[in-house]
Amino acid sequence: MASGPEIEVVSNPSKEWLEEKGVFNWGTWGCEASKFPWSYDSNESCYILKGKVTVTPSDDRNPVTVGEGDFVTFPAGMSCTWDVSQAIHKHFKFF
Repeated sequence: MASGPEIEVVSNPSKEWLEEKGVFNWGTWGCEASKFPWSYDSNESCYILKGKVTVTPSDDRNPVTVGEGDFVTFPAGMSCTWDVSQAIHKHFKFF
């Protein structure tokens, strides 16, 4: 399968950087340890408040493991598997 944009990760961005993006006003979502398929119809940015997850794209894009303090952007059009090893809680925004 053809790949598209990679998953982007910014580790431990500053509080000021997060505030500029309005992260702390975004919705929140969480789940317990689990494994499930997911597809992105639009881009999503999220800030991981706690937990750990490995996201493995279904195509030849690189998998990422992210956790507390990571700011992650998932590209639209990507299908993947979420493997949550530690319960996740995150701020998120689709765009």
